[in-house]
Amino acid sequence: MCPTKQKPRPSREEKPSPQNPSLSPPPPIDWKHEARLAGSLDEVDLHTGVNGWAPPPGDLFSLRAKNYFSKKQKSPSGDWLLKPLAVDWLRSSARLDNLLSRPDNRVATALRRAQASGSARKAFMFAVNLQIPGREHHSAVFYFASDDPLHPDSLLYKFVHGDEAFRNSRFKIVNRIVKGPWIVKAAVGNHSACLLGKALCCRYLKGDNYFEIDVDIGSSALANAILHLALGYVTSVTVDMGFVVEAQSEEELPEKLVGAVRIAQMEMGSAVWVEPMGPEPASRAHGPVKGRSFGRVKHHARDEEV
Repeated sequence: MCPTKQKPRPSREEKPSPQNPSLSPPPPIDWKHEARLAGSLDEVDLHTGVNGWAPPPGDLFSLRAKNYFSKKQKSPSGDWLLKPLAVDWLRSSARLDNLLSRPDNRVATALRRAQASGSARKAFMFAVNLQIPGREHHSAVFYFASDDPLHPDSLLYKFVHGDEAFRNSRFKIVNRIVKGPWIVKAAVGNHSACLLGKALCCRYLKGDNYFEIDVDIGSSALANAILHLALGYVTSVTVDMGFVVEAQSEEELPEKLVGAVRIAQMEMGSAVWVEPMGPEPASRAHGPVKGRSFGRVKHHARDEEV
């Protein structure tokens, strides 16, 4: 007796299931996690870490309070506007400009890959590139990010989309020496603030989803000298740096940190070599404003202008 032949069932397309994980769609790329892990400076513990960076609480910075123009009061900043993302410590044979536009920039590449996969479509990235001249040029690059676009009514949005005069009059750094020898505290100021856009040559570079500020420390002889003095003690210095768009009217108060990082006892040898690229268009650069210098930096406790 012959066995009964069963009719072949029509083939069905296999569907993703827990039993078939290989058929599941790939998870979205976590570009921010990738950016945090791959930097030349590692993220370290805020209190005990060395040769790395950490995100300091915004409340460690005192900025212009709601009643600053009437009572000159300052208050803790609170949360940052943009989340600290990563830090790169780079070296090259020439000054490194416009880093976020470079195809080999690891942070920008991570974001591009994520967006190509369909995620992080609204993400916005903000970078500050402190350019340090010398026999080898160095760059300390601080990256900040948001999952959402900037709000059109915000002061930060007006800064990003403003002209150079507006940006120069508003871009401010606030420093806080957490640990270091007295000579560094005396030179830099234990709590100091400076309008970088008026003290140094700054270049502002805007892309579809990023904004970069290249700060040329070498454009001021005094700033260059102070920074190189501090770099001589860099392995024993821990410093908090906050970046601010300065409020200059009542409706812009209180001030908020764009972002902040703590650099903890960094080693010069940690810098990663980057090949220089061709010169950027002259239309992207502008010179420093005359009549102001880095010497206008004031100690925070007695600063009434900054």
